[in-house]
Amino acid sequence: MQHLPIFLSIRDQACVVIGGGKLASRKVALLLRAGAHVRVIAPELCIELVDHLDGGRIEHLSRGYREADLDDALLVFAASDDDQLNRRVARAARHRSIPVNVVDQPAESSFVLPSIVDRSPVVIAVSSGGTSPILARLLRARLESLIPDSYGTLAELAKRFHERVRQRFAAPTERRRFWSQTLQGNIAERVFSGQLREAEGLLEQALASENIQSDMGEVYLVGGGPGDPDLLTFRALRLMQQADVVVYDRLVAKAILAMTNKDAERIYVGKARDNHAMRQEEISQLLADLAKQGKRVLRLKGGDPFIFGRGGEEIDTLACQGVPFQVVPGITAAAGCASYAGIPLTHRDYAQSVIFVTGHLKDNTVDLNWAQLVQPKQTVVFYMGLHGLPVISRLLQAHGMSSETPAALIQQGTTHRQRVISGTIASLPEQVERERPKPPTLIIVGEVVGLQHRLAWYKAPGTSDQTAALRQSQDKPDPL
Repeated sequence: MQHLPIFLSIRDQACVVIGGGKLASRKVALLLRAGAHVRVIAPELCIELVDHLDGGRIEHLSRGYREADLDDALLVFAASDDDQLNRRVARAARHRSIPVNVVDQPAESSFVLPSIVDRSPVVIAVSSGGTSPILARLLRARLESLIPDSYGTLAELAKRFHERVRQRFAAPTERRRFWSQTLQGNIAERVFSGQLREAEGLLEQALASENIQSDMGEVYLVGGGPGDPDLLTFRALRLMQQADVVVYDRLVAKAILAMTNKDAERIYVGKARDNHAMRQEEISQLLADLAKQGKRVLRLKGGDPFIFGRGGEEIDTLACQGVPFQVVPGITAAAGCASYAGIPLTHRDYAQSVIFVTGHLKDNTVDLNWAQLVQPKQTVVFYMGLHGLPVISRLLQAHGMSSETPAALIQQGTTHRQRVISGTIASLPEQVERERPKPPTLIIVGEVVGLQHRLAWYKAPGTSDQTAALRQSQDKPDPL
């Protein structure tokens, strides 16, 4: 370890910055966030520093550097454009035993600045010791994606209850157990979802309870998006990795399922056409029963749970039985697949509205308001329409849609197995019969589909027959 990581209190302390350019402005901004009294020494200031000066937040000495400028400094930053001046400042600071940082020159510095994840009062610092600042920034970005902004709010809540918890639990081991459960359970999740008042109420109940172990878990209804793991939200990923049980659908990509907690129990409840592993009512009750056992239950769905995902039915059951839950939206298939196929769902010249409908067959027909779907400058997206495509094509034309209206079918959009079959509403059924696409698929109808040939940007990687067969087997959901 080349550097000792410390957190230094500089509030209301004098910190000196030599230089008035953009490099100096970044250091000044950081010092101001930590509450320092900042003195900038430079003949001229960049616009960012002028803004700080006009706001009365910094002191500016409009001249060159003098060694006496360091006499009362707690920290010094040499951030001028003159390397020789920076080295002279560093020597003078070290002679006075004042910590000094020379921007982009770790060898001349007695301390280096880390990349910072700021969730005040929680602060996380990542450093490469000055050897690779880009690597430190990449690690910081990874941490940023895993740590919600509201961790700071959670820390403030813990601070407000700190003394009461100390009085309630005399033994340090009891306090540690209490805080461990509090900072990882339902109370923390209420804070993360913005329900601070409810979190405080639960914390009050926990303090008043004789048994700090809660008997009730929680259900996370999470949208996994159309297939590409990169499209997951930060909150979805965090909840996926802390769940005790994962209840998942057929449409959840295996790559996304692999990102869930490795130690969690997995329960497959997928539904294929005419083949349901579990009825919807049974799934809803299963979620409630698992949560009542004190488990954190991840209900993982493909796409968005509230768009043809029956998520509303599931949380209605939970609400009726008093089971806590939260909902994390996902990118719905229409948005994700259309984007990866190069089909804008709306366009100023071609479509001012978009409508999502289900193309699922019932009694060999599709019961929809066809007159509403056949409107000018409108995009229509059919979910679950692969088997009903001939009926959809026939009824759209029967209600006045031109047979030449562009249409496309997207197979397994956003994944490495994506295929786009484009044609017209009249020709598409024959093309699909010939091409034999595999579900899940999405059908898009409208003039915007005509843009696909020149706007398509995502190219699914080509594969050999052997590799394709391997990937096809990997894409099948694991029912175990």
